[in-house]
Amino acid sequence: MFIRSLTPEDYDDLITLWEKSQLPYRSEGRDSRASIQKQIEEYPDLFLGAFLNNGLIGAVIASFDGRKGWINRLAVSPECRRQGVARELINAAENALKKRGASVIGALIFETNEKSLNFFEKVGYTIHDDIRYVSKRESTEC
Repeated sequence: MFIRSLTPEDYDDLITLWEKSQLPYRSEGRDSRASIQKQIEEYPDLFLGAFLNNGLIGAVIASFDGRKGWINRLAVSPECRRQGVARELINAAENALKKRGASVIGALIFETNEKSLNFFEKVGYTIHDDIRYVSKRESTEC
Protein backbone atom coordinates (compact mmCIF):
# COMPACT_ATOMS: atom_id res chain seq x y z
CA MET A 1 0.00 0.00 0.00
CA PHE A 2 1.15 3.52 -0.70
CA ILE A 3 -0.33 6.96 -0.12
CA ARG A 4 -0.23 9.79 -2.62
CA SER A 5 -2.05 12.99 -3.39
CA LEU A 6 -5.21 12.49 -5.38
CA THR A 7 -5.51 13.99 -8.84
CA PRO A 8 -8.58 15.03 -10.82
CA GLU A 9 -8.21 11.74 -12.71
CA ASP A 10 -8.97 9.87 -9.46
CA TYR A 11 -12.45 11.42 -9.19
CA ASP A 12 -14.46 8.43 -10.44
CA ASP A 13 -12.55 6.06 -8.16
CA LEU A 14 -13.09 8.43 -5.23
CA ILE A 15 -16.85 8.47 -5.82
CA THR A 16 -16.88 4.66 -6.12
CA LEU A 17 -14.97 4.42 -2.82
CA TRP A 18 -17.43 6.76 -1.10
CA GLU A 19 -20.34 4.69 -2.41
CA LYS A 20 -18.78 1.38 -1.30
CA SER A 21 -18.07 2.94 2.11
CA GLN A 22 -21.62 4.30 2.34
CA LEU A 23 -20.23 7.80 2.79
CA PRO A 24 -22.83 10.30 1.61
CA TYR A 25 -21.70 12.89 -0.91
CA ARG A 26 -23.18 15.84 -2.74
CA SER A 27 -22.69 15.13 -6.44
CA GLU A 28 -24.31 18.39 -7.54
CA GLY A 29 -22.48 20.63 -5.08
CA ARG A 30 -19.25 20.49 -3.14
CA ASP A 31 -18.50 16.95 -4.30
CA SER A 32 -19.15 17.51 -8.00
CA ARG A 33 -16.38 16.72 -10.44
CA ALA A 34 -15.74 20.43 -11.09
CA SER A 35 -15.70 21.30 -7.39
CA ILE A 36 -13.38 18.44 -6.39
CA GLN A 37 -11.06 19.22 -9.32
CA LYS A 38 -10.81 22.86 -8.23
CA GLN A 39 -10.18 21.84 -4.62
CA ILE A 40 -7.48 19.34 -5.61
CA GLU A 41 -5.75 21.93 -7.77
CA GLU A 42 -5.79 24.49 -4.93
CA TYR A 43 -4.84 22.06 -2.12
CA PRO A 44 -3.17 19.01 -3.65
CA ASP A 45 -1.43 18.06 -0.41
CA LEU A 46 -4.76 17.79 1.45
CA PHE A 47 -6.47 15.26 -0.84
CA LEU A 48 -4.87 11.91 -0.10
CA GLY A 49 -5.51 8.42 -1.33
CA ALA A 50 -4.30 4.99 -0.24
CA PHE A 51 -3.61 2.67 -3.14
CA LEU A 52 -3.08 -1.07 -3.35
CA ASN A 53 -2.20 -2.63 -6.71
CA ASN A 54 -2.96 0.78 -8.26
CA GLY A 55 -6.53 0.69 -6.95
CA LEU A 56 -7.91 3.31 -4.56
CA ILE A 57 -8.71 1.60 -1.24
CA GLY A 58 -8.94 4.63 1.04
CA ALA A 59 -9.07 8.41 0.98
CA VAL A 60 -9.15 11.41 3.24
CA ILE A 61 -9.71 15.08 2.58
CA ALA A 62 -8.12 17.51 5.01
CA SER A 63 -8.69 21.22 5.28
CA PHE A 64 -6.92 24.10 7.01
CA ASP A 65 -8.56 27.34 8.02
CA GLY A 66 -5.38 29.18 8.98
CA ARG A 67 -5.70 28.10 12.62
CA LYS A 68 -7.06 24.58 12.81
CA GLY A 69 -6.72 21.55 10.63
CA TRP A 70 -9.67 19.33 9.90
CA ILE A 71 -9.94 15.68 8.91
CA ASN A 72 -12.85 15.25 6.49
CA ARG A 73 -14.28 12.48 4.37
CA LEU A 74 -12.19 9.58 5.70
CA ALA A 75 -13.21 6.43 3.85
CA VAL A 76 -11.73 2.96 3.54
CA SER A 77 -13.05 0.26 1.26
CA PRO A 78 -14.95 -2.29 3.40
CA GLU A 79 -12.74 -5.21 2.36
CA CYS A 80 -9.61 -3.30 3.44
CA ARG A 81 -10.73 -2.17 6.87
CA ARG A 82 -8.89 -3.09 10.08
CA GLN A 83 -5.58 -3.28 8.19
CA GLY A 84 -4.13 0.11 9.18
CA VAL A 85 -5.28 2.02 6.08
CA ALA A 86 -7.27 4.65 8.00
CA ARG A 87 -4.43 5.13 10.48
CA GLU A 88 -1.95 5.73 7.64
CA LEU A 89 -4.31 8.18 5.97
CA ILE A 90 -4.80 10.07 9.24
CA ASN A 91 -1.02 10.22 9.79
CA ALA A 92 -0.48 11.56 6.27
CA ALA A 93 -3.24 14.15 6.66
CA GLU A 94 -1.91 15.24 10.06
CA ASN A 95 1.60 15.65 8.60
CA ALA A 96 0.26 17.76 5.72
CA LEU A 97 -1.74 19.92 8.14
CA LYS A 98 1.22 20.38 10.48
CA LYS A 99 3.32 21.54 7.52
CA ARG A 100 0.70 24.23 6.95
CA GLY A 101 0.95 25.32 10.60
CA ALA A 102 -1.94 23.49 12.26
CA SER A 103 -1.35 22.82 15.95
CA VAL A 104 -4.94 21.69 16.54
CA ILE A 105 -6.55 19.07 14.32
CA GLY A 106 -10.18 18.06 14.61
CA ALA A 107 -12.81 15.92 12.96
CA LEU A 108 -16.59 16.19 12.95
CA ILE A 109 -18.25 12.82 13.49
CA PHE A 110 -21.92 11.99 13.98
CA GLU A 111 -22.46 10.86 17.57
CA THR A 112 -24.22 7.76 16.22
CA ASN A 113 -21.06 6.73 14.31
CA GLU A 114 -19.51 4.79 17.18
CA LYS A 115 -16.96 2.99 14.98
CA SER A 116 -15.46 6.29 13.81
CA LEU A 117 -15.59 7.80 17.29
CA ASN A 118 -13.79 4.78 18.73
CA PHE A 119 -11.22 4.84 15.93
CA PHE A 120 -10.41 8.52 16.38
CA GLU A 121 -10.14 8.07 20.12
CA LYS A 122 -7.78 5.11 19.56
CA VAL A 123 -5.47 7.29 17.41
CA GLY A 124 -5.27 10.03 20.04
CA TYR A 125 -8.25 12.32 19.51
CA THR A 126 -10.39 13.57 22.41
CA ILE A 127 -14.16 13.29 22.21
CA HIS A 128 -15.83 16.49 23.42
CA ASP A 129 -19.36 16.08 24.74
CA ASP A 130 -19.87 19.82 25.16
CA ILE A 131 -19.41 20.89 21.53
CA ARG A 132 -22.30 21.19 19.09
CA TYR A 133 -21.96 21.61 15.34
CA VAL A 134 -23.95 24.36 13.69
CA SER A 135 -24.00 25.33 10.03
CA LYS A 136 -25.59 27.76 7.62
CA ARG A 137 -25.98 26.47 4.08
CA GLU A 138 -26.92 28.15 0.86
CA SER A 139 -28.32 24.87 -0.48
CA THR A 140 -28.58 21.21 0.42
CA GLU A 141 -25.66 20.50 -1.95
CA CYS A 142 -23.15 22.60 0.02
